[in-house]
Amino acid sequence: MLSPERYTVTAALIYANGPIHIGHLAGCYLPADIYVRYLRACGKDVAFISGTDEHGVPITLKARKEGKTPQEVVDHFYGIIKQSFEDFGISFDIYSRTSSPHHHQVASDFFLKLYNDGVFTEEVSEQYYDAEASQFLADRYIMGTCPNCSNENAYGDQCERCGSTLSPKELINPRSTLSGSVPELRTTRNWSLPLDKLQPALETYIASHPEWKSNVSGQCRSWLQQGLQPRAMTRDLDWGVKVPVEGADGKVLYVWFDAPIGYITFTQEWAQQQGKPWEPYWMDDKTQIVHFIGKDNIVFHCLIFPAMLMTHGGYALADNVPAMEFMNLEGDKISTSRDWAVWLHEYLEEFPGQQDVLRYALCSAMPETKDNDFTWADFQARNNNELVAILGNFVNRVLVLTQKYFDGKVPAANTLSAEDQAVLQAMSGFPHKIGEAIDQYRFREALGELMNLARLGNKYLADAEPWKLIKTDEAAVASILHVALQLCASLSSLMEPFMPFTAKKLADMLAHKPLAWAEAGRADQLVAGHQLGQAGLLFSKVEDSVVQQQTEKLQARKAAREAAQQEAPVNPLKETIQYDDFGKMDLRVGTVLEAEKVAKTKKLLKLLVDTGVDQRVIVSGIAEYYTPESLVGQQVLVLANLAPRALKGIDSHGMLLMAEDSDGSLRLMQPQNGARNGSVVA
Repeated sequence: MLSPERYTVTAALIYANGPIHIGHLAGCYLPADIYVRYLRACGKDVAFISGTDEHGVPITLKARKEGKTPQEVVDHFYGIIKQSFEDFGISFDIYSRTSSPHHHQVASDFFLKLYNDGVFTEEVSEQYYDAEASQFLADRYIMGTCPNCSNENAYGDQCERCGSTLSPKELINPRSTLSGSVPELRTTRNWSLPLDKLQPALETYIASHPEWKSNVSGQCRSWLQQGLQPRAMTRDLDWGVKVPVEGADGKVLYVWFDAPIGYITFTQEWAQQQGKPWEPYWMDDKTQIVHFIGKDNIVFHCLIFPAMLMTHGGYALADNVPAMEFMNLEGDKISTSRDWAVWLHEYLEEFPGQQDVLRYALCSAMPETKDNDFTWADFQARNNNELVAILGNFVNRVLVLTQKYFDGKVPAANTLSAEDQAVLQAMSGFPHKIGEAIDQYRFREALGELMNLARLGNKYLADAEPWKLIKTDEAAVASILHVALQLCASLSSLMEPFMPFTAKKLADMLAHKPLAWAEAGRADQLVAGHQLGQAGLLFSKVEDSVVQQQTEKLQARKAAREAAQQEAPVNPLKETIQYDDFGKMDLRVGTVLEAEKVAKTKKLLKLLVDTGVDQRVIVSGIAEYYTPESLVGQQVLVLANLAPRALKGIDSHGMLLMAEDSDGSLRLMQPQNGARNGSVVA
């Protein structure tokens, strides 16, 4: 697409079962907002769409835990999330919700169109049913022992210890999370989207976008290489969009069927508010559609949602899906359940008026190509060493000197020196450099170029030394400050996508209305004689005590969690076995020879282990607790006669013995005295 007539930009729908944290911001919403603000500055027609996903099992689990109805839960968190986004400056055109009657109607109509066209395959299968709770169990309502790593708390769709994708029937000793009882298998009917038949069309679609980020295209190719399978688009639940066909009582649309339709629903709502048609934003090939998401949602946005749109007909498909990796916190994975997070609403309360400092820090560390880490020390350093010392310092010096020497009026540019002209020439190129990086979704690079413009200004003042030159050549100082003020005007326009609150503050100080993006590098933005506004500091230092307070707050949460874990009862003993049962296990000492991460997984490591009998590959879900480098040379205990099992296409021959703490973290069980490889544990 050479020249889109309009843009539809979506940001992932977040579950309305908790507030927003910095991982959400860096992984999706901040990059989307930067991109949209830039497009608007370029004069583009943009619809920026998002909202809360208010269906699905996470909502019902939260409701059950808190003794509330699902509607009460989503109403509460929708308000918190929406207000936090507004206060942080995320400039959605609309932020709506999937529990609205309008969305239910649109999603129902969409399903019915596919149903009437014969797209779905009707499948009768056996699913687990909780007789005590009188309902079929969705995957997350079932827990049991993982068949791959023996984790006793694996879910019906995934083991969070080893990362294996599971089905409920694969679990050993399954139990219902609703009643704790053993579920029974009952026959039920659901409707599936035949992704296997749609695979050729999806392969063509993915292949037509070689410009996509490698993490996106790589994950899509991995799914396609494994071969797509039909996926049920309905669930046996009572919370969600009701399946609109006869005989489907007690069934709702799969949350990943109804949620992406929300983008369309919300666009319709926005267009109606604006008094314009919505169809061009989804049904015109001159519209560029961009989905901003985290990497855990790639398959849904790049394969399942396009398959839905293809089979429906009439809709354009996404032109790009610039998925981000994950943001960690102080070297540890952000976790809502462990309260290991920086919550946006808390930050806004504790750092009033400093939204842009967090925006800047998150953009500087944005996880574009790999997981990255947020630390309070880095937050402080970014603020003090860059925002205060570079950007704020330059602007403050220019405005103070202009007030001191020229009564706060833009001085005339007299004869420009070669240095003056060189600075203006360099300034003229920044809109293109910053814009090109944003166009390519390289937000860290774009922010770096913005700071390079401020660095250019600082160096220009330091070299020219107008505070000394004023004693001998006032005309030259006038030219220098004239040029420096043009730099300030450019900064006020070009920083807006990244730091909108600071951009407005600077524009007010300059008494200047920012120009369109393409003109932000002009040398005549502020005319001679223009009266500037009141000067002030753009940023203030973050003191050590503030950082200490935030880190202590995190550590206090961690200590409280660990204390609670110590008080938590240990798992009860399992049922009694006979010695012969134990004797069937071949437990041996081994040494890890090689270790590497399994591509496109968070938790799996591929190990080559010398068992004394042979050298074998073992795949283990311990990447969150051990680095590959730390394991090489370590002795381990291996269950050596476990039947081989394929994990992510790798045959694993055995299992490492681990101890699980009460918080779910894992520790290797190791021999103490360097036993010989192959020694039998008896």
